[in-house]
Amino acid sequence: MMTTETAGTISFHIDGVWERPASRSLHPVSNPATGATIAEVPYAEEADIDRAVRAAHEAFLRWRDVPVVDRVQVLYRYKTLLEERQDEVAAILTRENGKTAADAKAEVRRGIQMVEVACGMPSLMMGDSLNDVAHEIDSKTIRQPLGVCAGITPFNFPAMVPMWMYPFAIACGNTFVLKPSEKVPLTPTRVVELLSDAGLPAGVMSLVHGDKQAVDALLHHPLVKAVSFVGSTPVAKYIYATAGAEGKRVQALGGAKNHLVVMPDADLGKTVDAIIGSAFGAAGERCLAGSVLVPIGEAAGPLLERLVKRTRSLVVGDGAKPGVEMGPLVTSDHCRRVRSYIDKGVAEGAQLLCDGRERASDGGFFLGPTIFDHVTPQMSIGREEIFGPVLSVMRVPTLEDAIQLVNRSPFGNATSIFTSSGKAAREYASRIEVGMVGVNVGVAAPMAFFPFAGWKNSFFGDLHAHGKDAVHFYTEQKVIMSRWF
Repeated sequence: MMTTETAGTISFHIDGVWERPASRSLHPVSNPATGATIAEVPYAEEADIDRAVRAAHEAFLRWRDVPVVDRVQVLYRYKTLLEERQDEVAAILTRENGKTAADAKAEVRRGIQMVEVACGMPSLMMGDSLNDVAHEIDSKTIRQPLGVCAGITPFNFPAMVPMWMYPFAIACGNTFVLKPSEKVPLTPTRVVELLSDAGLPAGVMSLVHGDKQAVDALLHHPLVKAVSFVGSTPVAKYIYATAGAEGKRVQALGGAKNHLVVMPDADLGKTVDAIIGSAFGAAGERCLAGSVLVPIGEAAGPLLERLVKRTRSLVVGDGAKPGVEMGPLVTSDHCRRVRSYIDKGVAEGAQLLCDGRERASDGGFFLGPTIFDHVTPQMSIGREEIFGPVLSVMRVPTLEDAIQLVNRSPFGNATSIFTSSGKAAREYASRIEVGMVGVNVGVAAPMAFFPFAGWKNSFFGDLHAHGKDAVHFYTEQKVIMSRWF
């Protein structure tokens, strides 16, 4: 078994056994605050995926017959272990992802909430019934598990996003194979260790690491019945098309370009705090980050004055250290990519109010918070997902203009409006073509019992992650009609 306190080789978890595959090339895992290698991870080959899936299928044939009230007992124990070890898990998360300790603890807490909701599966899986639908005929519906389900998850939430998936899938009676981001394998490994410690039977939960080869093996494996994915829009489209062509059930969550609309009557102090958290929390590396600020009319001047002043005072550094408000980006390659967008913004003629390049450091993958003013929808920084701490300001004269601006975006993940007007908030929430809407809330992240409801190019599929949608996604509905003579 891997030890998460010291650097080492990350293990696979297949059929209840932790294993370090021989004859596999190893790939470094870095601490983004220092650039130092903290672990090495092997990449799964097709044969590894096949073993994991076949073991999961054999486990499914037994697990599906375990009463749901007994299945969730494992999750109750798992929840307790996660709560006891949440500081440890958060510290591992910060070490490999870079986000601040406060952000990491909040992520682990949201993951635990997913487990809490999945513990209610005896109620959530209940069907409907009606006697005498015809003469002496009764009808009822039941929900049954699908089989082996797979999860392919991103680097930005290595604890929470996998928990959008496997607690629900397992509680429904499925088995699960998780392929997390190869950039952050330590956190998923630790939480799977805790799930094993909670008494989950061998094969019900498997963990493999790898790149596109491992992903493709999961997408094409005939025993995989459902695939859940979170990542960029191009990859989400690929996952959806490839797995869908194989007849699998798919939910593929893609990228975003989220707009924060500010009315002149907004509470500026609270609005600025919300914008800072939305745009620069987790270094902007989240699909719910506010990346386009849309001040309406006279709101722009006083809003930007406060926002720029607060942004320049943000403490950037190692997320593990106290007082740090924004950590590094996850890898050197990603840091260079985000920096290139700042270069593009300058070249395209946007006005640079805060230059994050001034906060760059040779000791880690750092880039400070950045604000551009007078951005247009045609500029690359205004239309493309950057996935970093870069905020583009697009000024508009009216709420109607803001609604049209947001609705023209090919993405539809999240948006927020800041206002003291109930009329304006209601109109915006009703007319906006976006799946998650915040009113005076910077990050409109739904709780575990609501769906993560992206629209347009931010989501491909029919049933969203967590909430009631997760129960429907991980089960098949059956109608039974009965007559007794």
